[in-house]
Amino acid sequence: MNTSTNKAVIKNADMSDKMQEDALKAASDALDRYNIEKDIAAHIKKTFDKDHNLAWHCVVGRNFGSYVTYESKNFIYFHVGQFAILLFKSV
Repeated sequence: MNTSTNKAVIKNADMSDKMQEDALKAASDALDRYNIEKDIAAHIKKTFDKDHNLAWHCVVGRNFGSYVTYESKNFIYFHVGQFAILLFKSV
């Protein structure tokens, strides 16, 4: 998927601006490399586990509901093209 034509739209975030930028970059990289949602999610999760310590969770899809508990300052929900991406660190 070519992310250069798909602008990220942050719907909800509780994290620093730097971490938000990291999330959008990880998503862009994943969307450029993979077409399968679980592979996109795995790439983003592994990137954040490496760069921002362990216990991150990532959900990628076109249609899903969620209700999660997350560690303060470690949550973002955004859209890129047709995909919604939920990334959070568990408590």
